[in-house]
Amino acid sequence: MNERLKHEEKWWRNATVYQIYPRSFFDANGDGEGDLAGITAKLDYIKSLGVDVVWSCPYFVSPKADNGYDVADYRDIDPAFGTMEQWREMVDGVHRRGMRFVMDFVGNHTSDEHPWFRQACQSKDSPYHDYYIFKPGRADGSEPSNWMSVFGGSMWEKNPATDEYYLHTFAVKQPDLNWENPKVVDEVVDIMRFWIELGVDGFRLDAINYLYKEPGYPDVEPLPGSKYGFATEHYANKPRVHEHFNTLNRRVFSKYGAMTVAEVAYVDMDTARGYCGPDRQELDMLYPFDILNVDQEGFDKFAPKPLDLPLLKSELARWQTGLHNSGWLALFMGNHDQCRAVSRFGDDGKYWKQSAKMLANCFYMMQGTPYIFQGDEIGMTNVHYDSVDKFRDVEVYNTYREHVIEGGEDPQKWLQLFCDRARDNGRTPMQWDDSKNAGFTTADEPWIEVVDNYPRINVASQEKDPDSILNFYRELIAKRKQWDVIAYGDFALLQPDSTELFCYTRHCDGQDLLCANNFTDHEVSFDLPAAFTGENVTVLLQNYPDLALSGTVTLRPYECFTLICGD
Repeated sequence: MNERLKHEEKWWRNATVYQIYPRSFFDANGDGEGDLAGITAKLDYIKSLGVDVVWSCPYFVSPKADNGYDVADYRDIDPAFGTMEQWREMVDGVHRRGMRFVMDFVGNHTSDEHPWFRQACQSKDSPYHDYYIFKPGRADGSEPSNWMSVFGGSMWEKNPATDEYYLHTFAVKQPDLNWENPKVVDEVVDIMRFWIELGVDGFRLDAINYLYKEPGYPDVEPLPGSKYGFATEHYANKPRVHEHFNTLNRRVFSKYGAMTVAEVAYVDMDTARGYCGPDRQELDMLYPFDILNVDQEGFDKFAPKPLDLPLLKSELARWQTGLHNSGWLALFMGNHDQCRAVSRFGDDGKYWKQSAKMLANCFYMMQGTPYIFQGDEIGMTNVHYDSVDKFRDVEVYNTYREHVIEGGEDPQKWLQLFCDRARDNGRTPMQWDDSKNAGFTTADEPWIEVVDNYPRINVASQEKDPDSILNFYRELIAKRKQWDVIAYGDFALLQPDSTELFCYTRHCDGQDLLCANNFTDHEVSFDLPAAFTGENVTVLLQNYPDLALSGTVTLRPYECFTLICGD
């Protein structure tokens, strides 16, 4: 049985996902913030890309301490985004156009304004107290341990009413749920079933590999200059997480045929295979954040390093070979938690168009399901803000307070770091046209300032240009569906030590693919493998209008191409 028939029921293996950050996609009611009606208004555009799945970041009731990833009501829509009726219209519109809808589900934590947590804080005798993780302080009254939050500072916050501390892996307003309480698991199952029965086709699971924390919460080595340290070895990817995934699969995912993709970090390959192995009955695919850590110090986005291309290639090749026939990977180069890919890995100046296309060719010709983040298909770039006040992310404000206000460091240095690496770079309004506010809103001011290059970089201008980044993405998505080797072929990295070229081959059932990408602003020579010098070669994609194929090819700045040979 060939690979396609063998995995026919795994429809998501041939799919492409489009990720929406709803607050920044399109504002239909003119209040300065994107909304569900705005998504509905743009469904024809999304469909025109050729994508199969729409994934939206959260729109639940939330105080938005972390832009919606702090949920106060899992069963209702935040009024800022619309109504339940508008949600139904949106999902029905997705389905009418032959696409599926994936919900972003935040299961590791809630908002501190969720009714469960409010009741949990009132008394140790509250039936909801054990829904969260409360611990007494040390004898001197300080935190139970020196664990550091992902957003900086202590992972523990005092609850005066019970004279305890509660644990929050992320912001203070995001208390972690206690998954060792069966009632919490029952609640999550009921919530997922509620949305599936309303039309959701799957879930993107946020920070889901942190569900188990080791008892005792032992102190860890503090970071330099801090009394707190990262304790990921005590709460990331612990064995009990597999049991929780299996429970959710048995009670929800497999029962309804829901697609699942898990955001994970700090994960080794054996654990990854355990999460998404075909016979594990846990998850469908993984979205490993670790892949995008190759140009920074560890997990510190504000400690950037020049891109180490051999390291990036090695990391991607490790996932390609490690999960081949043993799991499935989400392919991505940016999202709502990252800066813009073309500014980070390409050249958002002179070679903006060429490098944006090259990155798409490089990342999305590998094995896995492509996840395209809104705006990447038109080459949206990082911000050029002149003040920290223009940012909106809690991570920026916490970091600025720690390093500048309290630490006395250079404010201009940190402003530039935020413009280069802050999460808000991926959260600026979608650039639809060259009218005021990029056509995102009719309000005088959007919730966050539009990137100033929108008169040049926008959907409307690229619709008219056959050679645009937008139309390159459409061609790429269409070509992926036409060749089995793209979805199912094996992977072999070429020239692993090259600091200029990222080239690889793939093979499946008589089909061979070559993907070549120049990551520099100068010409680089490349010797074609013998299999791609014959007559039975098709040019699948290219980002320069003329491509001269011979034994040796000279790739121009940020040039890319993909070749296919075989039937």
